[in-house]
Amino acid sequence: MTASSEEHAAGAAVDLSGAPDWTLFDAPSLVGDSLRFVSGQPDGDRFRVRYFRDAEQHLHARIWFGPETEGPPGHAHGGAVAAVMDEGLGLAAWAAGYAIVVGNLNISFRAMLPIQKVVTLESRVVSVEGRKIMVHGRLFCGDTLFAEGQCLCITIKKENQS
Repeated sequence: MTASSEEHAAGAAVDLSGAPDWTLFDAPSLVGDSLRFVSGQPDGDRFRVRYFRDAEQHLHARIWFGPETEGPPGHAHGGAVAAVMDEGLGLAAWAAGYAIVVGNLNISFRAMLPIQKVVTLESRVVSVEGRKIMVHGRLFCGDTLFAEGQCLCITIKKENQS
């Protein structure tokens, strides 16, 4: 199967390859078990996710929305899309060196996302002001934009870090 394949059988191998200039990013080694809701079952029927960084160190992900993400018939539930955006945009801040929690997440849903489809998440830190980190991202495949989001992240005070 190729990364451009649109349909995948549940339980079958899914190609989550990145672009040639991306390098694999080991997200769990950075943030530990906090990724278990979206990324916790790499062979499951909910989500399958692989993270990458590009030459500018921006975070990207290849994500498969499995049958357990279904909301409207044949399409991903908005909450599943929101969970992916929450993890991916928050992780972009962590990958940029900021230990954060999400303070506010705004998502604009642009198109219904078919299940059993591999899509790409692009995310990047766009501003830093004191403890406030603003991250933007978009979830797409080819020319189809499924969702875009803005995430206000707040750095964790050192006494709260473990």
